Amino acid sequence: MMDLKSLFSRRQEAIIGMDISSWGIKVVGLSGSMQQPALEFLASSRVPSGHIVDGNVVKINEVADELRSVLRNNRIKAQRVALALPSSAVMTKKIMVDTDLSPKDLEAQVEEEARQYIPFPLEEVSLDFCKVGANPQRPEMTDVMIAAARRDRVQNLQELVELAGLEASVVEVQSYALRLATKRLADIHLPGQESAVVLLLKVGAGRTLMQVSVGGAIVYERDQSVGGDQLTQRIAAHYSLSNEVAEAKKVSGALPKDFESSVLAPYVSTTVQVLERGMQFIYNSTPYTKVNQIFLTGGGAMAPGLAAAISTALQSPCILINPFEGMNLAPQVRNNPRLQDAPLFIGACGLALRRFGL
Repeated sequence: MMDLKSLFSRRQEAIIGMDISSWGIKVVGLSGSMQQPALEFLASSRVPSGHIVDGNVVKINEVADELRSVLRNNRIKAQRVALALPSSAVMTKKIMVDTDLSPKDLEAQVEEEARQYIPFPLEEVSLDFCKVGANPQRPEMTDVMIAAARRDRVQNLQELVELAGLEASVVEVQSYALRLATKRLADIHLPGQESAVVLLLKVGAGRTLMQVSVGGAIVYERDQSVGGDQLTQRIAAHYSLSNEVAEAKKVSGALPKDFESSVLAPYVSTTVQVLERGMQFIYNSTPYTKVNQIFLTGGGAMAPGLAAAISTALQSPCILINPFEGMNLAPQVRNNPRLQDAPLFIGACGLALRRFGL
């Protein structure tokens, strides 16, 4: 029944994190321990628009060729990878079971529960589950988290990495991988504050994930339809450029003097308004009325002035985070120019943390 490939905590040695998204490919390798991780390598490659859509690899041979190039050009030898499906592609549900159930009976109960809430035949679904711990209200019961994804979505990622000569050891839920990275950073910035409410804003190419966590547990998340692609499109429209040229100029910073006032400022204003509306949904759906810390990350998060504007609008401290903060840097990565784009790698970093058995 269970073939979602170690969706939950199982120790994985010599595993690398690989974030496959509409942006492209991002790879991170770590060593050491969770208490003192070390960054061994990071690599990335942009892929053309339409090659990957919502985490689904459409042009699989072309993306596999690019992945092989990334591995070869960066001399990455690892064979086992951790991947992630978008949260929208995975259904999760927490159930209660008797604590003394045998493994066989537990699996049978999970399958029965899954039949009730998964709107597809189980033959078309990949399932996994893990014990979370004793139920707070009923100590004689154990909470169990079930996760399910369409089998073809899992196989799509597996086929991609196999074409590149790799093995998909872990297929994760994207939001869970981000939670691992966020929890490590929260321990650095908010030491001893387990009840602090942390908002992660991951600004991707086309969407922004708003994830609220307390003590490392996700309490709410939602997607907002705003991201770095909108800034690229504004640049293209304002200066009569193709999207490809506009993206290159955005990344390099080679833009006219009126860019900040004519293009960047309206983009930041619109983005903040969308996030404000999303924040109201969160406050209306949770018992929380204030966020203690906002972590801003993702490729679209590096727009100048965005963190300050978000902090002012949401009335909470907001910082652009580096997922490698507090890590030792291996000699071969200390001068890697990709470190300047560290927020882009938070998903791959969270996946790479799975090697520590989290």
